Amino acid sequence: MKGFEERFGEVKGVRLRYFVAGSGEPLILLHGLSGGASNWIELAPGLARHRRVLVPDLPGHAGSSPLPAAPNVESFADRVGLLAEREGMLPAAVVGHSFGGVVALRLALRRPEAVSGIVLAAAAGISTRRPSARIAVELAGRLRPGRLAAPFREVVARAAWLRYPVFGHFLVADPRAFSPEAVRGYLEPQGLHTDTRSAGRVLLADDPRPELGGVRCPCLVLWGARDAMVPVSDGLEYARRLRAPLQVIADCGHLLIAERPDACLDAIEGFLDRIRQVEKLPLEAEALG
Repeated sequence: MKGFEERFGEVKGVRLRYFVAGSGEPLILLHGLSGGASNWIELAPGLARHRRVLVPDLPGHAGSSPLPAAPNVESFADRVGLLAEREGMLPAAVVGHSFGGVVALRLALRRPEAVSGIVLAAAAGISTRRPSARIAVELAGRLRPGRLAAPFREVVARAAWLRYPVFGHFLVADPRAFSPEAVRGYLEPQGLHTDTRSAGRVLLADDPRPELGGVRCPCLVLWGARDAMVPVSDGLEYARRLRAPLQVIADCGHLLIAERPDACLDAIEGFLDRIRQVEKLPLEAEALG
């Protein structure tokens, strides 16, 4: 990603690849299942203009090694938290896409002092518990269809019509809206994964809903209006349980962070600005005596 520095770190038996850029208030970006840090290629540079941004490859994904054992989603969240702590980036706001949203929630529940705010972008965890979703996740983990397209990412990036069979309407509402950079950002990790099945397995076993009332930080729920993978009804349930606003982006599918990065940037920046203003109020009141 342009302007980001690639780094590696050993965290509890896992060698994590991650990227950092910018200065200011900390922000962590977490990709989805079978994704990678480069999924944020369209969005991360804009967020790094005013913040210190950390973007890891989750364990088993892209340039990060697998977990020695992955008993639950917390095992992913723990490593993210420790990595951010080593970088001096806690407390931080966290934006989690799909599986990354569940990881963000688990991090906030385990270490509430470490998370100042959460943006759930098309978060998994609700519809993914349905039998049909279980079959789809298991098949994707076994077959890894993205590997077939990864070697041809430059061809797909140059030919808009090829984005239809690769991304279809299941992942994006309009494959033509996917930029060449976004195509590369989503296909490049596919040839590097070492163990995405563990993440899929713990995702299917995790139900965050009963514990959402314990999330103490401000939250924003961000969704694509035409998400065919995790429907907007999931976003409504997250918003209700978290007592958080829901912002729906029109003409947008599941990969909203790359399909409509400008709209996502506006929503995330606005949310983070509101958090900052709320945090300032007690300090201003104390200064006034």
